[in-house]
Amino acid sequence: MSRQLILKPLAAALVAAIFATGTAASWARSLGISGIVMGADGKVYAHAKVCVDHNGNARCDANEASVFSGPDGKFTLFGQGVVVAEVGKGAFLVDEAAHTKVAVARALVLRAPVSGIDGTRAVGPLSTEIQAILDSFSPDETKAFVAAAGPGVKRAPLMEAEQRFQRRLGFSFDDSDHYSINTVDQMQEGDPAKRAALLAEQNAMLDRIAATVADTGRKDDLAAALASRLDLDRIANIVVIYAENRSFNNLFANFPGAVGVASVREAKRKGAAPAFTPQKDRDGTVLAKLPPAWGGLTAAGQAVSVTQAQTTNVLPNAPFQIDSATPAWGAPALPNSIVTRDLYHRYYENQMQIDGGLNDKFAAWGDSGGLVMGWFDGSRTAMWKIAREYTLADRFFQGAFGGSYLNHQYLICACMPVYPDADKSPAHPSITILKTDADGKFTPELALADNSPASALAGPPVFKKSGNLTPKDYLGDGTFHSINTMQPPFQPSYNPPTPDDTAGLYANPLEPATLPAQTQTTIGDLLSGKGVAWAWYSGGWNAAVADRTKVYEPTSGNFQSHHQPFNYYAALDPKTHAAERAAHLKDEADLLADAAAGKLPPVAFYKPIGKDNEHPGYASLAEGDAHIADLVAKLQASPQWAHMVVVVTYDENGGQWDEVAPPRGDLAGPGTRIPAVIISPFAKRGFVDHTPYDTGSIARLITHRFALPELPGLQLRDASLESHGLPAMGDLTAALDLRARP
Repeated sequence: MSRQLILKPLAAALVAAIFATGTAASWARSLGISGIVMGADGKVYAHAKVCVDHNGNARCDANEASVFSGPDGKFTLFGQGVVVAEVGKGAFLVDEAAHTKVAVARALVLRAPVSGIDGTRAVGPLSTEIQAILDSFSPDETKAFVAAAGPGVKRAPLMEAEQRFQRRLGFSFDDSDHYSINTVDQMQEGDPAKRAALLAEQNAMLDRIAATVADTGRKDDLAAALASRLDLDRIANIVVIYAENRSFNNLFANFPGAVGVASVREAKRKGAAPAFTPQKDRDGTVLAKLPPAWGGLTAAGQAVSVTQAQTTNVLPNAPFQIDSATPAWGAPALPNSIVTRDLYHRYYENQMQIDGGLNDKFAAWGDSGGLVMGWFDGSRTAMWKIAREYTLADRFFQGAFGGSYLNHQYLICACMPVYPDADKSPAHPSITILKTDADGKFTPELALADNSPASALAGPPVFKKSGNLTPKDYLGDGTFHSINTMQPPFQPSYNPPTPDDTAGLYANPLEPATLPAQTQTTIGDLLSGKGVAWAWYSGGWNAAVADRTKVYEPTSGNFQSHHQPFNYYAALDPKTHAAERAAHLKDEADLLADAAAGKLPPVAFYKPIGKDNEHPGYASLAEGDAHIADLVAKLQASPQWAHMVVVVTYDENGGQWDEVAPPRGDLAGPGTRIPAVIISPFAKRGFVDHTPYDTGSIARLITHRFALPELPGLQLRDASLESHGLPAMGDLTAALDLRARP
């Protein structure tokens, strides 16, 4: 005898423990609805406006009879249909167990599907998610579900929606001889992991619902907007392409509809806003001109060069176009295939350049003079054209202050690496020396050396020690943290093995720049714990594993060992976790083969080798841009493309100026604004997304799609933002329309 699936609609399941059901059946029989408006973890919403949504717009319209939920969140309604609860002004979040009542600070619209069950209706975040999944089904999909269920099976689309929801959370299903919809309260089950997953999903869903309501106009289709943002199950693959060292304005200064140099100038012309803040000297006075590009504007060894002398006293105190046909230095004109010199991009320097959000000290505290204000005509690039077709995010900030090393760590961990007892280690000479305030507390300002030039026009700054480590207890946790480039403890690493490491698996721990193996939780750990496959693909990985002398070797592609963040973690130790390492750390060739064969894991990160990553100092914009665009084309040709989301972004700004102030977050960041392009059949077309994001938004999307526990650093970031009166960072779903038909 075949065993078929019992599905348990959450709209009914979440109510059983907190709502007396004695009169529910009689109400159902009289075509009435009894229910409760729910928040997260058993809390309820009092004085929410509740109605039956007869026209399917997810609103309580004037012609739809409505009631308000009581002090206990309960309500009764005549009629049948999808229930809507508008939670807004005058509503309260009530925790009956804690005897608290808090005024609602953000508007919500909650929904519950038609279940066909004689019982109470839970109108909460998870029922809203299930209704959004239902709304996203096309007519053909709905017909297919009904046909597959067979005669006599009611609510087949609802059963499919709930199955998708439970599958995404990793819940199992009970077997039975028939289809039915039960009213089991899953929140009462004794499995703490299941309860934690439900609670995390409730909280994540409330955030996303609030963002959707805030973004949707009163006359717009809110039901469609909710379906667009909440049905994450449609995403099967998330691919992250992580390029290098470009601020938003360096590449997208003139992008139509985005905040950039052009929009600021236009605002000034109309008198609507001031121009960008001019660069200031170290004493706070406005610079008459930008300093020269110290050491020259172009990197050495090229046929075309622009020297320091050519940029002296010719750069106005304003952004300038590097690839202009008529550059400020006269000649030569530079193409975007030129490799410009590298710029300071370090943890404390970045904060000093941002200057509390004014962004007016980039020239003062950089080592490259006026080059910080340079930008390229992005309209000449392939990625510009792709951004015009899909979605460009113009409020996307690097997750951490500073450089590539720390932002790679933030991408996968939302954390800052730790170095316990660094003052007693070989790394102790690299402990940063900071200024202190009147109370002796550290400030995020490097102490200047006695020979540091007073003016930015006289030369780059000189610091007492801009090291790789924070002072002890800088974050308030009693230890040291690694903030600037250190080497992985496992090969491939720039630091060689010890003489007795005959297998050559580890980096010498006595080298000052070798970081001890890290044990913080990463997004990879969370995915593995949920049974979701993932991989970090890297250009040049196999060659560097076979021969560590390929690290930082220009003639073989310039593989960057500090761009391989998972290689710093004990969970991928080459001896004790060799199998996990082989499963998750792979080469670019594997990425191309997997994409072509339709075998990419659900989550894939890709790091281009040095020559292809656009990093100033050793890579050009043109070469990296062409490489990334070619990879995007290959992903679009993959059998998995129909349900794929590709995020192309940069690790950090590379020391380059941007005029948008980063939101005030925590001690890790966020730092300067960087580009991000969301490419997908689900991406909104020709769209500029103004939602606040940071590097951690990628982990947020992965977390929400696969119902993972939230990394502590993401929780800290959002709590810090909210404590400063700012919205939490988004999860990139504002860039998507999940109703889109591939």
